[in-house]
Amino acid sequence: MALLLGCDFSSSPSRRKPIVLALGRLAAGRVLLERLETLESLAALADWLGAPRESWVGGFDLPFGLPRELVQALGWPLEWRACQLHYAALSREQIRAAFAAFCAARPAGGKFAHRATDGPAGCSTSMKWVNPPVAFMLHAGLPLLLAAGAQLPGLQAGDPARVALEAYPGLLAREVLGRRSYKSDERARQTPERLIARKDLITALEQGRTRLGLRLKLSHAQRDALVDDASGDRLDAVLCLVQAAWAQQRHAAGDARYGLPDFDPLEGWILTA
Repeated sequence: MALLLGCDFSSSPSRRKPIVLALGRLAAGRVLLERLETLESLAALADWLGAPRESWVGGFDLPFGLPRELVQALGWPLEWRACQLHYAALSREQIRAAFAAFCAARPAGGKFAHRATDGPAGCSTSMKWVNPPVAFMLHAGLPLLLAAGAQLPGLQAGDPARVALEAYPGLLAREVLGRRSYKSDERARQTPERLIARKDLITALEQGRTRLGLRLKLSHAQRDALVDDASGDRLDAVLCLVQAAWAQQRHAAGDARYGLPDFDPLEGWILTA
């Protein structure tokens, strides 16, 4: 069975806030977490993605596309790869200016454009440039997957030994916790209530109490590491790992699209939404 990975991505990784990879396997309906890796730069992730290794299927917590409405309004290419190459060639300042101008011309309450997947996933639009800077996650992360020659089902044919899917940990976490928060990067907000929420979420994953029907298998040390990470980055990587395992299960059952529905090939789609 292919190596599975979940990636909690940062557009500006550092030692304090690294990219986290959760690596594991799927066996008999259980997702076995093998290890967690941290990468402190985009270059380190590029090296990981491009290195010769066994086949992998990964869930990446970053958007794979922009809203069609936005792309049309800006006059950017309407073919996905051409659009992404255009986007990658822009600076963050150019992106911020273009998106701010788009929003300024729209009425209050409808400033942002959204992808079709945003509603079912309950996530921020991929054009949002602050809190969280999702637009910059797309700008920083997707070119690394393109450079690695990864296959992005429904978007780009590529190396079948490197399969990348857009994941969103909040989608799976909300299924268990509802509106309860389980993480914060701010020390003052790393409360006992969030600690309890992480424990509850991990227990639910271990017991398979989600619609994905998969059970997470952890060692005691791994469980402690996920509970103790108040930022939630390691747990988010594991949530993406579970989503990737679901996709691999669908593929093993004969679904060439890894569980993805038909979707707008300019916008992309979030796994399990």
